[in-house]
Amino acid sequence: MKNPAGGARKRLAISWRVAAIRPSSTLATSAKAKEMKAAGVDVVSFGAGQPDFRTPDHICEAGIAAIRAGHHGYVVPSSGLPALKEAVADYLGRTCGLRYKPAEIIITCGGKHALFGAFLAALEPGDEAVLPAPYWVSYPEQIRFAGGEPVVIEAGSDAGFKITPEQLADAVTDRTRLFVMNSPSNPTGVVYTRKELAALAEVVAGRNIRVFSDEIYNELVYDGVDTCSLAALGPELMEQTITFGGASKTWAMTGWRIGWAAGPADFIAALGRLQDQSTSNPTSISQYAAVAAVSGPREPFAKMLAEFDRRRVAMVARLAAMPGVRCVRPQGAFYAFPDVSGTYEKVLGRKVEGPRSIAFANKLLEEVHVAVVPGEPFGDDRCVRLSFATSMAEIEKGLDRIAKFLDR
Repeated sequence: MKNPAGGARKRLAISWRVAAIRPSSTLATSAKAKEMKAAGVDVVSFGAGQPDFRTPDHICEAGIAAIRAGHHGYVVPSSGLPALKEAVADYLGRTCGLRYKPAEIIITCGGKHALFGAFLAALEPGDEAVLPAPYWVSYPEQIRFAGGEPVVIEAGSDAGFKITPEQLADAVTDRTRLFVMNSPSNPTGVVYTRKELAALAEVVAGRNIRVFSDEIYNELVYDGVDTCSLAALGPELMEQTITFGGASKTWAMTGWRIGWAAGPADFIAALGRLQDQSTSNPTSISQYAAVAAVSGPREPFAKMLAEFDRRRVAMVARLAAMPGVRCVRPQGAFYAFPDVSGTYEKVLGRKVEGPRSIAFANKLLEEVHVAVVPGEPFGDDRCVRLSFATSMAEIEKGLDRIAKFLDR
């Protein structure tokens, strides 16, 4: 095609911000497994980061009631249904010991949306955000999109995937504006104890550094670990901390797309203005359903947690028994993040182009039809992530295939 001035028409450029974004490895793994299943391949997928349980009936009924009551329009203010802000404030008080007012809470289109807006609101170009690795795949992408620079602290399997206060102190500079914390962790399932969180908090408390505490898995904790919300460690830290959560994991509501952020009113108001000019309100029907979720009976979650725990114990025992595999015991979320680097030479040989965890995951999917998520996009190329948010039968079948794959 030629332009009016003559000559070939040039391809219009995509902005550097969007061009630099890597695709989500977790979504890519799920999509590939789904594509193979649609073609008739018997794939066992350990890729999904979502509960395999139905949303509890009382929540679904609340959504249906909202439809029948005619709650089909925009929600004003776009930052969230007032009744849901009240319910979330009450929930955070009951479960986390955090005392927020509704004006200190914003309801968003999922937890990822809350974090995306918060990075944009907190970072200027050139600001540094300290990020423990392994990390959730979207953190560095969102930090860079906002103009910030991720400063990664390595914490591998030998360290139990936990950073130390000394590492955090060494990473902080006069350009540090954020410290990002995710406990329970995706991808490792690691949970920092109250004592460990307090030691990290001492490094940043009172400094010109915001803390982003991603607590989307806050209730998925096992083994009686004594943990807490970071903001609950003291008034000064609460002023610095933005606490992120949502309905997706605890109430099996991933597709309903309801998340939230809680923090100082001025910061939350800024997120509200950003939401006004971007997405407007999260889905009205989902917000009414979420009121029922955070305010309703606990029995459905208790049953889900007990089943996740049973699967966790079984998966970790099997992985730890495989030659060349080391697995830190996850005490939260629904993931195991085994270090499989001891198998790389046997499985892949010595000459591998690109990240080895990606080559390992690709070979596992192609040869024995088991989908895992490579660790490289999470910041640790020695590992792969397996979700135990699938049935025990699928877990046993998939681990049988992995064991045979490694024995060959």
